[in-house]
Amino acid sequence: MKIEVKRPRDLSERQVLRWTQLQASDPAFDNPFFSPHWAQAIERAQTRPGLDDPGVRVAVIGDGDEADGFFAARTGAFTAMPAGAPMSDYQGVVCRPGLELDPKALVRALGVTRLDFNHMLKSQTAFSPYLRGNELSWICDVGGGYPVYEAATNERSSVLKDTARKRRKAEREVGPLRFTAVSRSSADFNRLIDLKRGQMKSTGQTDIFGAGWTLRLVEELFARRDPAFGGSLFTLHLGDQLAAVHFHLCGGGTVHGWLIAHTPEFERYSPGLMLFQDILRWMDGGPYSRLDLGCGTYRFKRELSNVQQETGHGFVGLPSPAALLRSVAYGVREAAENLPLGRVSALPGKAMRRLDVLRALR
Repeated sequence: MKIEVKRPRDLSERQVLRWTQLQASDPAFDNPFFSPHWAQAIERAQTRPGLDDPGVRVAVIGDGDEADGFFAARTGAFTAMPAGAPMSDYQGVVCRPGLELDPKALVRALGVTRLDFNHMLKSQTAFSPYLRGNELSWICDVGGGYPVYEAATNERSSVLKDTARKRRKAEREVGPLRFTAVSRSSADFNRLIDLKRGQMKSTGQTDIFGAGWTLRLVEELFARRDPAFGGSLFTLHLGDQLAAVHFHLCGGGTVHGWLIAHTPEFERYSPGLMLFQDILRWMDGGPYSRLDLGCGTYRFKRELSNVQQETGHGFVGLPSPAALLRSVAYGVREAAENLPLGRVSALPGKAMRRLDVLRALR
């Protein structure tokens, strides 16, 4: 398997086009995180004074301009991880159907001894031997039209009916609702960042925007005007007050749910759900037919989605101390998760995820 490794900014126009064509050829890749423009945006965001090369790389599999596949990662001295982690919700090799992948050859080509992955498409069976856990990604497919989606959702769940009831209640008690799609409001964008940072602080999570490059990334994506790849701000106002605000990554036929927040004083009305419903209605008949809510066990994702995509996490390691350390960490995690210790069983897994986030944000 011939592999050439390049920086995203050094890809030729033909290679970017080939990558885009391969992405469009398989519905599993219909997500902006699989776009060549994602890897290039990550490299720009992570480049700063004193760090001209942040280590973002693309493995080009096959013959140059007619490559068979592309894989983006961020490389360090010994390990690699998803390009844009922890902001990236998918990982995989964007490739032609039937391509035989060798994950260990990929690791060697990247110049590391271990590749950590999460949210890897399970349809990429070459990585199956290296999986250590599974997650479902929840997708709302409105390709048949919003009325069809709504009717099918109402048959299995009350989520949309409950949302409609809360919508009427909010308008009675506060004021008229106003939905804005693809908003250019810098004030509402900045309010979203403030709400997210407050949310992370109150729940004890790592402030992802403290790294600097993450904020540069979302600011660049907010400034883009290209519907084929970029960020879109969606807002919901109650009267003159911002009730909910979402910033989603858009590309191909997919809107990917990314950063969501709501004003706490309106929580009883579930404004975030109302905004999701408005986005789904807005998508009807437009260029986007899928709202990908990403992985997670949140109830609203299960109830809104009508399609699921299987992903997994794990690592590919060559014989090395780095691979041994990861194997030991997973061993401790799996042993704890198999013990009837309640919340204590989940602690090693939480610790691993927290450390991975901190590594990625450096």
